[in-house]
Amino acid sequence: MVTIDDVRRHALSLPRTTEGLVRDSVKFRIGSIVYAAVSPDETIMGFGYPREERADLVASDPSKFLMPLKSDERYQWVRVRLAAIDEDEMRELLTDAWRMCVPKKVAAAYDEFGTEVPPG
Repeated sequence: MVTIDDVRRHALSLPRTTEGLVRDSVKFRIGSIVYAAVSPDETIMGFGYPREERADLVASDPSKFLMPLKSDERYQWVRVRLAAIDEDEMRELLTDAWRMCVPKKVAAAYDEFGTEVPPG
C-alpha cells in the first residue's frame, strides 16, 4: 500500500514542486497549480489528468479510480485509492500529473538527467 510519505518523497523529488496544507489536505504544486493532493484521511490521492480521458480511466477500474469531487469537476483531475496502487504506479501517476504543469523543457531535462538542469 502506498502511504502519504511515499507520495511526498516522490513529489518533492520532482523539480519545482512545493508542498502545502490546504483544508487539511496535503497539496503538491508547481507555482500556484496543484498537480496532486492527498485527502485528510490519507486514503485518496487526487491528481492532474486530462479531462477528456478521465471517464475512460475510471471505467477501466472503478475499484481503483474515482471521478473528481463535484467541486473539482471543472479541473483536469481524477482520484485514486492509495491502497489500490503500488509505488511504481503512484510514481507514474504523479510524474504524468507533474508533466502537465511544468514547461516542456523542464520535463525534457528531467527525462534526460533526472533533474531540472543538466549536471555540471
